[in-house]
Amino acid sequence: MSATLTYEPYRLPAGLLALAVHCIFFALLYFGFTWQIRTSETMSVELWQSLPEEVAPPPVPKVAEAVQPAQPEALIKPDIALPDKKDKRKAEAKPVVIKPDIKKTEVQATPQISEEQKQAEAEQRERLAAQQAAQAAREKAAQDAAIDAMVNEYKAKIITKIRRNIVKPPDVPDDARAEFRVTLLPGGTVLSAELKKSSGNVAYDNAVERAILKSQPLPLPADVAMFNRFRVLLLVFRPAELR
Repeated sequence: MSATLTYEPYRLPAGLLALAVHCIFFALLYFGFTWQIRTSETMSVELWQSLPEEVAPPPVPKVAEAVQPAQPEALIKPDIALPDKKDKRKAEAKPVVIKPDIKKTEVQATPQISEEQKQAEAEQRERLAAQQAAQAAREKAAQDAAIDAMVNEYKAKIITKIRRNIVKPPDVPDDARAEFRVTLLPGGTVLSAELKKSSGNVAYDNAVERAILKSQPLPLPADVAMFNRFRVLLLVFRPAELR
């Protein structure tokens, strides 16, 4: 098969147009790159050339040259007439009100007591004090008498109980007298029975001592405060009283 050449008249203008477009494109790339390099160089040169010179620090102001503050002008006092202090004190002073002394007035109004009245009142007070003292003495005497009566009563009871336990020995005279000092404990227990004065008959003295010890506990008042009156007793025993 043989190839036949055909003439295409539209291919030549198209090729030229493409070539022109490529040439323009390359030209734009070349000129654009060259312009960019020149622009960067120019800008760098301008930056170096535009650097400012060293700026000197501002001068420090001297103390002498400091601005002094303006002094305020002297205040002009108004010409006002002030009132006199003495007149002001006189105006402020309040009137003094004198109150009457009620106590003194009452004392003056009270009639004075005469010397006779004072003496009468003193005598009345003395009589009242004497009456009170006499009353107190009577009460104390009555109380002492009641205590003595109770003491004598219980002493009689003690002696009676002891006598009941005395075994009288033979041939003892009726006028014999044996005296004992008896010391008691609370409750009537005999602590000791000491012969103070012998009857002259030893048998009778011993019989009384045995009776004292045998009679304990001795009778005592129920009031404990009365025990001091019975702590130590002096008891006398006679044979004639045993009948």
